[in-house]
Amino acid sequence: MTEQKQLKLGAFMRPVSLHTGAWRYPGAYPDANFNFAHIKSFAQALEQAKFDAFFMADHLAVLNMPVEALKRSHTVTSFEPFTLLSALAAVTERIGLVATASTTFDQPYHIARRFASLDHISGGRAGWNIVTTSNPDAALNFGQEEHMEHGERYHRAREFYDVVTGLWDSFADDAFLRDAESGIFFDPEKMHVLAHKGEELSVRGPLNIARPPQGWPVIVQAGQSDAGRQLAAETAEAVFAAPRNLADGKAIFADIKARMKAIGRNPDHLKILPAAFIVVGDTVEEAKAKRAKLDSLVHYESAIASLSIALGHDASGFDPDGPLPEIPETNASKSGRERVIALAVEEKLTVRQLAQRLGGYAGLAFVGTPQTIADEMEQWLREEGSDGFNVVFPFLPQGLLDVTTRVVPELQRRGIFRREYEGTTLRDHLGLPRPANRFFTPTSEAAQ
Repeated sequence: MTEQKQLKLGAFMRPVSLHTGAWRYPGAYPDANFNFAHIKSFAQALEQAKFDAFFMADHLAVLNMPVEALKRSHTVTSFEPFTLLSALAAVTERIGLVATASTTFDQPYHIARRFASLDHISGGRAGWNIVTTSNPDAALNFGQEEHMEHGERYHRAREFYDVVTGLWDSFADDAFLRDAESGIFFDPEKMHVLAHKGEELSVRGPLNIARPPQGWPVIVQAGQSDAGRQLAAETAEAVFAAPRNLADGKAIFADIKARMKAIGRNPDHLKILPAAFIVVGDTVEEAKAKRAKLDSLVHYESAIASLSIALGHDASGFDPDGPLPEIPETNASKSGRERVIALAVEEKLTVRQLAQRLGGYAGLAFVGTPQTIADEMEQWLREEGSDGFNVVFPFLPQGLLDVTTRVVPELQRRGIFRREYEGTTLRDHLGLPRPANRFFTPTSEAAQ
């Protein structure tokens, strides 16, 4: 009998909700994004529900939006990820701890040290979300007048990955003897000097920290461009994708897995986890009403700007409470424009409702009962639209608790999500092999 596939679930926790109106929802914690006591309780609830990982996205600048919109955003203040995740490592035991770190505005040695430290502190639960940073305002915070070109950022990222993983392999797993009698702390024969000199980077090494417990922290990537998919196929072990629907998800899944096969990587050694916004109700109608209430909390001035950008047409003069009028062709993205128009027609949304949807959260969403949500998740898993999901919560704490105490038990009842962790590390949770050290092959290391 074929073993039933299991969903992998991450929690997208920075900001604690991607929805612009989350902090205003009745009963929500307005300061949830910047209150350690709250965040600790969220992490512990997710661990109790056996989530694979707590994911902290990061930004190196305040979001580049008009100040009239920015002043309404709960993302404007947030903890630095390594500080927060190190603190969470001390109050959790099993849940993975994933942080974003930029290959464009940081140095490989810094990144290698931070993630190796987090992996040691957490007992093997660290994950690195590789990003190239798209926000051009970030460049201005790092002494650069112009943002690095897209292709150049990915070229640097590929070399950056090679350097960081090489630094993690600076020492053999059994390099540290700590022999008090002989006075030998480590074996110099089991230390490797990287001496990297490439097109973008020059790093001598070795890293001044022992090899991480996982060998390497889990490599995570987001992004869906062709360059991003190729980088994922070559380097990533989890991908936070953003498909619009199941058909789109299946196409992304098949494309990345095929690229892996083409370069000789095992497709099972990468988990594709689309972001999924989940709103739970006792009935589908109640869940939809919660979503509508949440969307209504997005201020119209912010929302209509989002709609105008999506349509490539100024929508400020439209009747807010009327249907979306005919939109003339523009040079803006046709596929994006058509998706917005289709959404308005399918859900019979007014201009105000459509704008607030786009200004709040417009990505993949499962809105319904625990049973209907589990049905959709199971379909994605069965039809190879994903290996699981990176869950976006609508508001905190109740939106998170609705998932951990209502949806997760339904998934467990169906046998598609764990009741207990399989091991102690993030690699154990995701079913990923521990990478062999490229410079040393001691008998104690599993060369996979």
